[in-house]
Amino acid sequence: MKDISKKIKPLADRVLIREDEASGEKKTSGGIIIPVTASEDKGGKRGEVIAVGPGRIEDGKAVPLSVKPGDSVLFQWGDKVRIDDEDYYIVRESEILAVLK
Repeated sequence: MKDISKKIKPLADRVLIREDEASGEKKTSGGIIIPVTASEDKGGKRGEVIAVGPGRIEDGKAVPLSVKPGDSVLFQWGDKVRIDDEDYYIVRESEILAVLK
C-alpha cells in the first residue's frame, strides 16, 4: 500500500479518509450491480483515516483532533478527491460520527 499521507496533508480540522470497499456498491451473484443510492440505509459511510490535519484554533488555543491515522470511522458528507487512481474523502472532524472498535 502506498503512503498517500506524504502526498497530501489535510489542513486545520480536516481528515483524509479512504472509504471501505464493502460500504460501496454491491454486486449480486448474477452480476447485477446495486448502487449505493438504491440502498434503504442513507446513513454514514465506513472508512479508514489516512491523514489528519493539525487541528483547529479555538479561543487562541490549538485543539488537536481526536482521530488518528489507522482509525476505522463512520462518517458522512465530505469532498471526494482522486489521488493516484484511488478515491478518498476530505471531511471535517465534526462530520465523523464515530470511531469503530
